[in-house]
Amino acid sequence: MSRPPLPPFTAETAAQKARLAEDAWNSRDPERVSLAYTEDSVWRNRAEFISGRGEIVDFLKRKWARELDYRLIKEVWTWNDNRIAVRFAYEWRDDSGHWFRSYGNENWEFDEAGLMRRRVASINDLPIAESERKYHWPLGRRPDDHPGLSDLGL
Repeated sequence: MSRPPLPPFTAETAAQKARLAEDAWNSRDPERVSLAYTEDSVWRNRAEFISGRGEIVDFLKRKWARELDYRLIKEVWTWNDNRIAVRFAYEWRDDSGHWFRSYGNENWEFDEAGLMRRRVASINDLPIAESERKYHWPLGRRPDDHPGLSDLGL
């Protein structure tokens, strides 16, 4: 299975890859998201270590059961050959109605077919008031005309 754009990455293809990842994660569909990763992909997400698509799906199901009304924006920080570093911020609320903005960085490594074989994510959560939210599009894909992280001052 091939997952274009393929490495080696350029500024344009790295940005495309980041937007495709953002779109998939905003779908909140664990099975769809897992298809971007190799069968034996390894992750570090915060302090959790994950290996393989099955564990990825299980992790994402738990994540989106807890992080409600999830909306994400990713932005390329840098790239080289088969690696991309992105920064991101997402907004979500818990089941008590408390809102958060989670900030982080991810380091991605891809195989020759464009599947991610390694993902290392560092993430911090900031409680925010509902009035401080910046992401107001309907759940799902971020509209093309919605500002990105830099445009929002994040």
